Amino acid sequence: MSTLMILQLCIVLAALWLGSRYGSLALGAISGIGLAILVFGFGMKPGTPPTDVIYIIIAAVTCAGIMQASGGMDWLIQLAEKMLRKHPDRITFLAPLCTFFLTVLVGTGHVVYTLMPIICDIAIKKGIRPERPCGIASIASQIGITCSPIAAAVVAFITISGANGYNVSIPQVLMVTIPACLLGIIIASIASYKRGKDLDKDPEFQKKIADPAQREYIYGSTATTLDKKIAPESKRAVYIFFGALLIIVFFAIFQDLLPAYDGVKAIKDAPEVKLLGSHVTITAEQLAKLGVNHEGVTETITSPLKMNIVIQIVMITAAALMIIFCKASPKKAIAGPVWQSGMVAVVAIYGIAWLADTYFANYLPQIQEMLSGMVEKYPWSIAFAFFLVSVLVNSQGAVVVAMLPLAYKLGIDGWILLGVLPSVYGYFFIPNYPSDIATVNFDRTGTTVIGKYLLNHSFMMPGLVHTIVACVAGYLIAFLYHSMGWI
Repeated sequence: MSTLMILQLCIVLAALWLGSRYGSLALGAISGIGLAILVFGFGMKPGTPPTDVIYIIIAAVTCAGIMQASGGMDWLIQLAEKMLRKHPDRITFLAPLCTFFLTVLVGTGHVVYTLMPIICDIAIKKGIRPERPCGIASIASQIGITCSPIAAAVVAFITISGANGYNVSIPQVLMVTIPACLLGIIIASIASYKRGKDLDKDPEFQKKIADPAQREYIYGSTATTLDKKIAPESKRAVYIFFGALLIIVFFAIFQDLLPAYDGVKAIKDAPEVKLLGSHVTITAEQLAKLGVNHEGVTETITSPLKMNIVIQIVMITAAALMIIFCKASPKKAIAGPVWQSGMVAVVAIYGIAWLADTYFANYLPQIQEMLSGMVEKYPWSIAFAFFLVSVLVNSQGAVVVAMLPLAYKLGIDGWILLGVLPSVYGYFFIPNYPSDIATVNFDRTGTTVIGKYLLNHSFMMPGLVHTIVACVAGYLIAFLYHSMGWI
């Protein structure tokens, strides 16, 4: 590894670190500074921005944002609250499952901000230490991203895998990630069940509620959505949204039903082509032996509509139907947290992935030489690279877009990469993500904390437990399915 290569890597890491400190749009924008230095300062050839993935995120976030503007998200939160209040003693297990499935359905973890104060309130009223359900619930809200059919990480995995010769569908991805992540959540919930001291045995908490003002602050209010009236249009928007998801999954399973279109393909990219519509085939190598220049020679091929286009069409159509039939305000959608957080993710993926692709593409031979031994012997070890990049980059979609092409170029099988896909969630390690910070603020008891030494925080244990369990389970499930020919 040359001095210049190390210097340029430091520029990439510095851009990511600086962007994470400022947060929000800065993560993608400051990556642009690193990109400019590499291109204009060192003359590196710029990589390719991940436009296909970005378009899908825009379509999905627009649809989810319109549903939130219609009040549909309030109905989903209300249904979750009813279940949690019906079984308050099981809050440590049910809360993370609720936040997980909300994220799976909507494609973003930012939908949990309304539910988190309710989780905390139920735990307090039941005498359960809020850190137990709140810590794992915040983790679970991000875990659901690799299990959502419209999340950027899943869509990016499918798109990039297809471009690298591993054709996998949305259902195939989900039948690995969902059981793996659910197992990780269950094990992390078990580990959290008796975490810390009970409130009635915690001397710090008892000292706090000895102050009448503090006691009133902790026990005097109730967070709830049950008093909110849900309009019929809001429920109708949820049905439209779920219908769109079902259509996407349907076409992902039955892609033969999609329309197909004629196109041309260069002979040098095809293993063989037919001559003049006959049954005789010839390859580029055979043409070369005959002394025929095959450059520019093409064949007509018929290709089905790609799933990334299907997702965009279905999501945008669903958003339009909600505007027309569900009284959803586009202006309200733009002001909502789902749409805003989604657009932040677009900028982050745009900047980070472009920067990473530029660096890795220019040094691919050197990187392959350095990592080939380890990757050949332990291909699953790429999970550590995914996790470490995620610690710096607060976006699972950005990690997939930035690192997955490199993983394929290193020769790692697609089923292995699918098995360790949960490792792209590592940004709980440094507790600066909005959902974690918000959870700390929602816990009126002060048991959910960011520790004095930064890393000793309430999300570290459940996050590590989940990631390890989900990756091991995902790898084994993927191996089983691969051996059976399912993926």
